Amino acid sequence: MKKTELCYICGAPDALSYFEGRSETISVKGMERRVDNLSGWECEVCGDGFWDPDNDSADRYAEAKDELPLAARQMIGAEMKRTRRKLHLTQKEAVQLLSGGGHNAFSRYERGELLAPKPLVLLMRLLDRHPHLLADAKTLADGADMRGAFTYTVNNDAEALKTS
Repeated sequence: MKKTELCYICGAPDALSYFEGRSETISVKGMERRVDNLSGWECEVCGDGFWDPDNDSADRYAEAKDELPLAARQMIGAEMKRTRRKLHLTQKEAVQLLSGGGHNAFSRYERGELLAPKPLVLLMRLLDRHPHLLADAKTLADGADMRGAFTYTVNNDAEALKTS
């Protein structure tokens, strides 16, 4: 027998249906976690729903959802540490060259305690793929202005094309 009730969200009569044994997949920053054997109520009209308060579905779902950002931070931190070591930089050198923040913050990024700023993660990933750019980064960080290193000429005079 199918249990149905009035939807608390949209007010549709007999729209809330009870479900059991459902699996949900949670995704955060390309990482996924699957939670099995969930039960709760879902509205067939508005699609909203809630977990069954009489079992641990809500707790298990929330726990899995809370673990994913932590795992993502730790994965990004490990990637940053690997890249820094690949470039033969100390944390202090990496901070001075790449982030401009504090040494403690960079250490916390690598341990996964804090999520590193997106531009820093992007820069580390670029340097991981193209380590030869580290020399350019050091030159730019030392205050060298590379804009004058290249010259170009603008010719505003109209010239007739010669054909042979």
